[in-house]
Amino acid sequence: MLARKKSFTSAIVGALVALSIIALVLSLVRVEDVTLPPTVKYGMVFDAGSSHTSLFVYQWDSDKENDTGVVSQTLSCDVQGQGISSYANNPPEAGNSLRVCLDKALQVIPVEKQRDVPAYLGATAGMRLLREQNSSATEQVLAEVAKTMQEYPVAFKGAQILTGEEEGAYGWITINYLLDSFTKYSPKAHMWLRPEAANIFGALDLGGASTQITFMPESSVLRQNEASELTLYGYSYKIYAHSYLCYGQDEMLKRLAKELIVESSPSTRVHHPCYPKGYKETMSLSSFRASPCTDGSDPRLPLGDSTITLEGSGTASACLAALRRLFNSSACGQGQDCALDGGYQPPLRGQFIAFSAFYYNFKFLNLTEGQPLAVVREAIEGLCTRSWKDLSSSYPTENPKRLPKYCANANYILTLLLDAYKFNETSWNNICFQMKAGGADVGWTLGYMLNLTNMVPAEAPARVKGLRSSLWAAAITFIILNLVLGLAALLLQLWV
Repeated sequence: MLARKKSFTSAIVGALVALSIIALVLSLVRVEDVTLPPTVKYGMVFDAGSSHTSLFVYQWDSDKENDTGVVSQTLSCDVQGQGISSYANNPPEAGNSLRVCLDKALQVIPVEKQRDVPAYLGATAGMRLLREQNSSATEQVLAEVAKTMQEYPVAFKGAQILTGEEEGAYGWITINYLLDSFTKYSPKAHMWLRPEAANIFGALDLGGASTQITFMPESSVLRQNEASELTLYGYSYKIYAHSYLCYGQDEMLKRLAKELIVESSPSTRVHHPCYPKGYKETMSLSSFRASPCTDGSDPRLPLGDSTITLEGSGTASACLAALRRLFNSSACGQGQDCALDGGYQPPLRGQFIAFSAFYYNFKFLNLTEGQPLAVVREAIEGLCTRSWKDLSSSYPTENPKRLPKYCANANYILTLLLDAYKFNETSWNNICFQMKAGGADVGWTLGYMLNLTNMVPAEAPARVKGLRSSLWAAAITFIILNLVLGLAALLLQLWV
């Protein structure tokens, strides 16, 4: 009997040794890399325009696609009040105006990530104009917005004034990013692919103080000194981007009013063909001296600081004629590669997205769906002939300061696109008026953020060493068996 016990014990010990060897072999199996999901990063950009300021918060994965982060919009917030350039006489209020939106931004960004969030403020045409008038006030306004942003737990990266060409280029990037023109994910290939170059869109932007046109012309006709080169998703793009200061819709209205006043001088009651019948607006002559666009030193302007009354006459043809006089049509001569004020522009190419004020004015007229040019002209003419009483009763919720100016704005857009940018009856159909794409707002800020993500290190995804789950399960099972058998062998030895 003792011999049988010893034999059984030896068998147990042998099995234990065998299992130990198996566990040892498992422990030496080559481990494989396990990739953790990339971390989410955030960024915020203030768009400080001439008439208002907006904040946009974006997010993207730290593991970037071909050196450009795949960015999505998390939040948009409109700052109350006018643009920061309006605070030239009270710079601290420019900074205070940003606080409500900054507070909202912190509510959508996880606390543990806030300190690493790059925060920027980009100012556009309103501040470009203020810099021409008063460089000291410009610096004070920028210093105050920077001071406010630095009080928040974010990585403030600076407040700067963008050039018009930068504004145009970033808007172009935004559009083509949102419309998958640069890269598009292929579920079948499980990878990002680059669409054909023919799918690249042009960008048309109209703000309060400037307008921008940006597109990718045929490389053979693009002058080298007029080209801007961008690299996105590993590819290079040569684009034409041009900005025209003082050709935004707000400055255009001031310039138009000034010309009408000069033509009617010395009368203090001036007929305005673009305003509806029955509408009146008063303006002070000093307001024309507050902007470089209206050239307050113009000797044709009446002297003093008297008040002028603009009375709407609602005449579509006279409105269009008055707007056309704002353009220097003789500057181009017979040149075909010429746009505003004699500036160079290569032939138009491809489809265009018209956003900002282009979109909002045509949305009011229900003209954003690509209607033929004849339909657009008819709708604008019909709008211009409506009286102020008719308009104000038909659109009771519309901003009363904006409503009487749609006729002027729409005719201006028509003149700008056809006479200046050289669209025609055929190419007009290549313009699409829209303000959103892919769930995000169209504008320069997303393009700005996309460009800035190239400066953020492309972190490799966090990696850990580990076994496949099936091997882990087998190893644990053998360890438990080892423990059980070892305990059984020990008890048996003690019993023997």
